[in-house]
Amino acid sequence: MRLNKFLSTAGVSARRKADEIILSGRVSVNGKVVTNLATQVNEKKDEVAVDGKRISLPLSFIYLKLHKPKGYACSNNDEKGRKTIFDLVDLPERLFSIGRLDYDTEGLIILTNDGDFANKVAHPSGEIEKEYIVKIEGDIKESELAVLRNGVVIDGERLPKAKVKVVGLQKDATRLSVVIHEGLNHQVRRMFEAIGKNIKLLKRVRIGAVRLGGLKRGEYKPLNQYELDALLLGY
Repeated sequence: MRLNKFLSTAGVSARRKADEIILSGRVSVNGKVVTNLATQVNEKKDEVAVDGKRISLPLSFIYLKLHKPKGYACSNNDEKGRKTIFDLVDLPERLFSIGRLDYDTEGLIILTNDGDFANKVAHPSGEIEKEYIVKIEGDIKESELAVLRNGVVIDGERLPKAKVKVVGLQKDATRLSVVIHEGLNHQVRRMFEAIGKNIKLLKRVRIGAVRLGGLKRGEYKPLNQYELDALLLGY
């Protein structure tokens, strides 16, 4: 196995970043520093270390979908000491999330210990859709929907276009479906703040063909083969 793929699969970083780590002299194989990007390793016999810490591949790969509740951070170790999504998963393996959700956002998140898979799914070139249900106070005008669809401008920066439609009306609130590709930091919240709308609920319900379905808050289950294939193939 090529060294950068080994590092990626082990969850160290994406392959391009792994190349930078190798070239910087931070990686050793069997105790010898390696900077050749073409280096091949035997994942069963060779000892690979980054910054002196041994790195190994998982014995088996895990792919889960989780319904993240509000009030949970997506980091493995939260600097503020808050509860994290990994407190919800009763497994001995070290997992990481593909992408994140804000502390006050709930919904679908994917967890795995397969770094190579995670990097492929997270890469922007895949253009995997992410769908959110947004509940805002009051109503929304067609002109405001047009602004969201075309990409709002904040401090001279135009956010990516989004698919936005109204899916429900209440006496004092409106529910919308928002579909984005890139998933910039706080993108959906920033979109609605830009047009002066207050979000009462923000929930991610779909990533590509993987849907939240009937998972309750805090519950998780393995992805099925169709969901795995859909993520890798981008449909």
